[in-house]
Amino acid sequence: QLQLVESGGGLVQPGGSLRLSCAASGFTLDYYAIGWFRQAPGKEREGISCISTGGSSTAYADSVKGRFTISRDDAKNTAYLEMNSLKPEDTAVYYCATRYSLFRSCVISPSYPNWGQGTQVTVSS
Repeated sequence: QLQLVESGGGLVQPGGSLRLSCAASGFTLDYYAIGWFRQAPGKEREGISCISTGGSSTAYADSVKGRFTISRDDAKNTAYLEMNSLKPEDTAVYYCATRYSLFRSCVISPSYPNWGQGTQVTVSS
């Protein structure tokens, strides 16, 4: 059974950092692009980053560019989202998602078919 499990969320002060993980089971990530999304209370889900199959291409939303870094370790079947200089407006449930792709590029799109259950990130003093 294909499964994605996010972890690493929590409470952090403004300006702090967190590293989210997205562990895959039941399949290998080798031929899957990975996206990170978030949803704040009362707001629509927002795509924030993606990384292509193989990791040669990444993309970021303007809201996180320069502060967040997406990466993947296919040997560990895990993807990561390093979040620095966190702001209160980054507070949300963060989700990872995957889509089968042989392309060496990615798009930040809610059309990814496979989703994790999410992990809460709260940025507050």
